Amino acid sequence: MQTFDASDGQTLALRITGSGPPIVLLHEWASSHRVWEPIAHRLSDRFTVYRWDARGHGGDGHGASAAPGGRAASAAAHSPSPLTVERMADDLRDLIENYRLERPVVIGHSMGALTLWCYVARHGCGRLGRIGIIDQSPRLRSDPRWPFGIYGDWTPERDAAFIAALKRDFAETVIELVSLGLNERARQRFEAGHPSIERLRTYFTMLNAVPLIEVWPSLSNVDFRSVLPTITVPALLVYGNESNFYPQGTGPWVREAIPLAKLLVYERADHSPHVGQPDRFVADLVDFIDSAA
Repeated sequence: MQTFDASDGQTLALRITGSGPPIVLLHEWASSHRVWEPIAHRLSDRFTVYRWDARGHGGDGHGASAAPGGRAASAAAHSPSPLTVERMADDLRDLIENYRLERPVVIGHSMGALTLWCYVARHGCGRLGRIGIIDQSPRLRSDPRWPFGIYGDWTPERDAAFIAALKRDFAETVIELVSLGLNERARQRFEAGHPSIERLRTYFTMLNAVPLIEVWPSLSNVDFRSVLPTITVPALLVYGNESNFYPQGTGPWVREAIPLAKLLVYERADHSPHVGQPDRFVADLVDFIDSAA
């Protein structure tokens, strides 16, 4: 792992592999750079792949990017700035500037997509080459005029109850968020006590929940719908037709909102279509990069 210092002094960890034009991969909430391993492995023969542990996250089980020398930095104790999606967007700017990336392709999944949209809102598209969005809505909360939030019915009251539940039992609350949504197969695995559920429980129990709970309100409060029409670079949109969280109309709505967008919907894919179908995702991504060039 390498590290770089963000503009507020926080040290962030990332892994850099491969050689060639730059691709930056932004992971989802409560995850780390490790989730991109199968994708990075397939890309590294043609691209230099940058994968960070987002601020407050990390693959070391401590919920924060590693400090120099491999020490784990507690986000709650050491982060100079509040843990928000806006701060993570500025971290992305700092990453691009620190490594002098020339018009990188930036791919964001879930929280990573929100980070990317927030970057566009704060810093524009001038430093970007192309972007990719994986299964994310520009607004998590729902209302009578916005049916594309989480589950299609994620009200402020439901969000407040979710945060309270996270504080009581983080691991179980996240498992239920993933399992008891729109994906019927995920629900069946949960109800049957599938071994994958216990693996998730073990993983989420290992995490430091404090920074993850801290950042959640900034994710659920954002509304990037007005940002999408300002995106001036080509955008690849990859959505699962069995997303755990977002109704099937979400991807088409995002496609209509972004001027230079291409939408791919993966059949029998959940909230992480790139994880379930890595070969197809990499082939689609490389084709998108080559055709846009």
